[in-house]
Amino acid sequence: MRTGFPLARKGARVGLLGGSFDPAHEGHVHITLEAMKRFELDEVWWLVSPGNPLKKAGPSPLEDRLSKARSVMQHPRVRVTDLETRLGTRYTVDTIQALRSCYPSVRFVWLMGADNMATIHLWDNWRTIFASVPIGVLARPGERLSARLSPAARQFRMSRLRARYSSVLASSHPPVWCFVNVPLNAQSSTAIRAQRSRLAAN
Repeated sequence: MRTGFPLARKGARVGLLGGSFDPAHEGHVHITLEAMKRFELDEVWWLVSPGNPLKKAGPSPLEDRLSKARSVMQHPRVRVTDLETRLGTRYTVDTIQALRSCYPSVRFVWLMGADNMATIHLWDNWRTIFASVPIGVLARPGERLSARLSPAARQFRMSRLRARYSSVLASSHPPVWCFVNVPLNAQSSTAIRAQRSRLAAN
């Protein structure tokens, strides 16, 4: 395995949580721990991205975001990584394909909040994402209905795994996705950045 890449045992069930994490906060921690429990994952890897292609404004420097993420997420089964930078990928579909190539014996699950499920049809080659790995969707405030009625949910309605079977998601063959309701945490990176801007302006 290349330098800087996590080690993973054969057959490990690994959740992938991608994002700019600008900044990382307790909401990220919350959905990570819920995902490990509900989908019975061995580990979760945070993929702190160089930048989001759907956002015009660039995020804070990567090293700052990694440092903050590591201070917020301290758990022996969660790894905060810069794998997208190391892989040289920018789009989720490319990251997933590269990781599957690097770790052919690992069972990856793509994790995301319900807000992302509502807009994933705008992502590059989003149907290939569904065809590549199981997807675990965690409910977030105000996004439950829009996620379940989204274009992606409608197109892959026959591939939905009911929440009561969430524990077998990682061993299911894609396309398959599972939507679970979890105790909600309303904290968001957008709100934190807005608060920082207000404080800086005063």
